[in-house]
Amino acid sequence: MDAMVRIGLVELALGAMLGWAVVVSVTRPDACRRVGIVEPRRLLQAHLDFVLMGLILVAVGLAAPDLPDWLVAVLVFGTWVNPALFLPMAWGPDVVRHPVFRVVSGLSFVATSGGLVLAAILG
Repeated sequence: MDAMVRIGLVELALGAMLGWAVVVSVTRPDACRRVGIVEPRRLLQAHLDFVLMGLILVAVGLAAPDLPDWLVAVLVFGTWVNPALFLPMAWGPDVVRHPVFRVVSGLSFVATSGGLVLAAILG
């Protein structure tokens, strides 16, 4: 199995497992507050984004299995970091103002969007 497909399936599985956190956030909001989660909707966003990004990796890996390794690395970075950025926002929306958060989010958006454009061209 292609590495990008395998990594996409792992990401898809993580997204599916995050569905349980969404269920807890809806049925037991007190449990979220106890662990410091102030924006539980961010868990839903992370859950959905991990699922979607995992599907993107699987699809690209199946459609273009011979992409250069550097491009696979760029795509994997972007499609994992993008959804992961929702998680710190669950504990505090002010994190988006932090310079490190801004740099990492910018890099992940460029990696995902640019990487997908390059995959379309090179695939």
